[in-house]
Amino acid sequence: MKRTITLEIAGARYRMASDADESHLTRLSELINDRVAALGPKVARTASPAQLLAVVALGLADELVQAEERRKHVERTAKDAVGRALERLDLAITGAQRLEAEVAKD
Repeated sequence: MKRTITLEIAGARYRMASDADESHLTRLSELINDRVAALGPKVARTASPAQLLAVVALGLADELVQAEERRKHVERTAKDAVGRALERLDLAITGAQRLEAEVAKD
């Protein structure tokens, strides 16, 4: 059920209708405000809220792209490691089967 909530972001108040959890949206707005504050007081005084939000959005987008690249790298590394482990297991099983066959012949 949508409800109207008000969030303060970069010094501006935004009313929005959302069915998202209000506490979650508040945490997100706090994250954005922390990023704006990290830009420094001079920037916060001279830039418009839209400019501040654009800089923060670019920073968050960059972090998202980097996180996706790291995730893909970890996924490839894990996939390669599992593939190598399976190959070693196959070799070990094949060797054990050959040994069993030779013992059975004798």
